[in-house]
Amino acid sequence: MIHFYRGFMKYILKRSLTLSVLLLTVCVSLKAEELPNRESTLNTLLKVNDYFMKKYADFRVPTYNGRVRPSNIWTRAVYYEGLMALYSIYPSESYYDYAYGWAEFHKWGLRNGNTTRNADDQCCGQTYIDLYNICRDPAMVRNIKTNIDMMVNTPQVDDWWWVDAIQMAMPVYAKLGKLTGEQLYYDKMWEMYCYTRNSQGGKGLFNVEDGLWWRDADFDPPYKEPNGEDCYWSRGNGWVYAALVRVLSEIPVNEAHRNDYINDFVVMSKALKKCQRKDGFWNVSLHDETHFGGKETSGTALFIYGMSWGIRNGLLDKKEYMPAVLKAWKAMCQDVIHPNGMLGYMQGTGKEPKDGQPVTYDSIPDFEDYGVGCFLLAGTEIYKLKK
Repeated sequence: MIHFYRGFMKYILKRSLTLSVLLLTVCVSLKAEELPNRESTLNTLLKVNDYFMKKYADFRVPTYNGRVRPSNIWTRAVYYEGLMALYSIYPSESYYDYAYGWAEFHKWGLRNGNTTRNADDQCCGQTYIDLYNICRDPAMVRNIKTNIDMMVNTPQVDDWWWVDAIQMAMPVYAKLGKLTGEQLYYDKMWEMYCYTRNSQGGKGLFNVEDGLWWRDADFDPPYKEPNGEDCYWSRGNGWVYAALVRVLSEIPVNEAHRNDYINDFVVMSKALKKCQRKDGFWNVSLHDETHFGGKETSGTALFIYGMSWGIRNGLLDKKEYMPAVLKAWKAMCQDVIHPNGMLGYMQGTGKEPKDGQPVTYDSIPDFEDYGVGCFLLAGTEIYKLKK
């Protein structure tokens, strides 16, 4: 009996030690996958944003890449999307002044006037509306509302013939719908989204089977990447992914097509997660790592933005998606940010993997603003995840 008791106690002790080691391993593993603290994330965002605001201190100055472009073009408008997101967690008066001064300098107007149908021109309206929601002066939104009212009251639905347009313009409709309470903005937004998704180029730009978007009809099959796969451009898919986040953040829970947007968001999330590189980044060509493969910041940032928001809002499973988010954010913070706050590995403007090359740590894209905006959107969501 005594031998049995001693043997039993040895067995219990051995199992207890094994369990302790297992629990310790799990705890260390969980700690390694924890989100960075808010102070660390905020300091990273401030550093990157300070670099941009110092380098481009005069928001009135147009760009001169090839030709003169006013500073309310889409590239700068995307930056201000990120700045307003940063302002929501760190309401520095200098950020507000920088955004307000930019909008006021352009007289709260669109690049090509109130009759433009170009989504790129309408992108600035997102920030105009955000500023209006802080300080309600009707002059802030008169021009963008006039322009979108024209879109709503004309029959065309094929203006978003390239996927970037979905991010540039679609959230404006959602914001105006929320602002005015008018259903017509939501209805028109859905009609235009649906046309791009299902009909543009004959078959639509969304491949439901792969869960990814072709940039425009030129990249629909039979167009192929060098490895024989379909061409899914990283940032192009990032634009759609971000647009869905920004629309879902605005529309009411009972909006007729909310679940349709959610379904596309979830389908994209699954597809994008499969495409993530082992180092945390995404390639510029999502299905062909050999076609200008390598780290790329803008697409990676947009995917972090979307997945983080999806986790925070209960649309994506935390256990499944948090590791992908943490790996990507850690990779960007370690490999992308220069000591002065500049972002490396940023693909320049274009429409496919070969454009804006080379993409390296030291390369400076033709426009720096949209990349910073994407990074600020991503980091702000990381900050909000850490409750």
